Amino acid sequence: MSLDEDKLKKFGFIERGPKDAINIDPLQTGGILTEDARKALLEWGDGYSICDFCGGVLDLIKKPPVYEFVHEALPEFIGTDEVRLTHGARESKFAVMNSMGKPGDTVVLDGLAHYSSHVAAQRADLEIEKVESSGHPEYNLDPEGYAQTIEKVANKSGKPPALALLTYPDGNYGNLADAKKVADVCHEYDVPLLLNCAYSVGRMPIDAKKIGADFIAASGHKSMASSGPIGLLGVQEEYADTVFRKSPTHKKKEIELLGCTSRGAGLMTMIASFPQVVERTKHWDEEVANARWFSEKVEELGLIQVGQKPHNHDLMFFETPPFYEISKTAKKGRYFLYRELKKRNIHGIKGGLTKYFKLSTYQVGRDNLSYVIDSFEEIIDKYAEE
Repeated sequence: MSLDEDKLKKFGFIERGPKDAINIDPLQTGGILTEDARKALLEWGDGYSICDFCGGVLDLIKKPPVYEFVHEALPEFIGTDEVRLTHGARESKFAVMNSMGKPGDTVVLDGLAHYSSHVAAQRADLEIEKVESSGHPEYNLDPEGYAQTIEKVANKSGKPPALALLTYPDGNYGNLADAKKVADVCHEYDVPLLLNCAYSVGRMPIDAKKIGADFIAASGHKSMASSGPIGLLGVQEEYADTVFRKSPTHKKKEIELLGCTSRGAGLMTMIASFPQVVERTKHWDEEVANARWFSEKVEELGLIQVGQKPHNHDLMFFETPPFYEISKTAKKGRYFLYRELKKRNIHGIKGGLTKYFKLSTYQVGRDNLSYVIDSFEEIIDKYAEE
């Protein structure tokens, strides 16, 4: 079968339009590559380039220093006894659920859990019980809700849940629940805790041992300045043999990882960015201060920050009545805001959203955040005059 040449012309190199814009997309602010990572992307971008140095197990490669990175640096960085590379936080979550639970067992999820946590549980054939949040406007999670839900599961099934999960922070409102209290509650019932840190590891300090988390799921492409897809799975010693059990036929290969995970560019960009990622977590208090300052300023324009206040994370959700009112009569309708921001070289608010949206201030800086605030005000004033 021969492909039509006109159709083939659609493919090949495709330029990324907004790559030089001020980026406030929560999916991207923590994943923007460092200069060293950009060099590594070119150096290691050919297929499974890292496999040239592999003796059969990816994370045992000594040169380049993959072994030292995975088995020494990363466990110290996130506070777990063992770490493995995965293709992302969702794959990390599935590996834990699939190894810790049996079909028909129950996993307890927070009510703000990412959809991939639900899908991972469903793929592992687990039942789901939720710890609901307090709802609008703060969406707080009470750690005692885990006790109530665990007891509900035990009364219903005759045994405790196989696992509990807390999203830290959640991906909608950027709320940081009291993870240590949640861990303490879960452990009172001998239920291990998985912390979904897709938006925290690489942005803010995380120490699983201090928190009491048994497992950590992290995202390299969301929060560790890495080329995706890549993630981390951290496991405490008590559960390492269960999660990282090996194949009886291919004795070097760990079953939950399907032998090997992220090879080539993902891994090598993560390694390249790691020194700067470690350094930036030391300045988390500055990022929180920027987020709070930004929230205060845009609320003066009539936007309403939803979620915990004062806020403790760069990811924030806003209700935006001024933009919604404009969208009712604007020529471009609900796409007017996206177009106005694009003109001003601001990227990250999805097209069509005017009633509410989420954004991230991470690594954007006060000057660029001031420009975003001024742009919001300018757009509101522009349409008020029409």
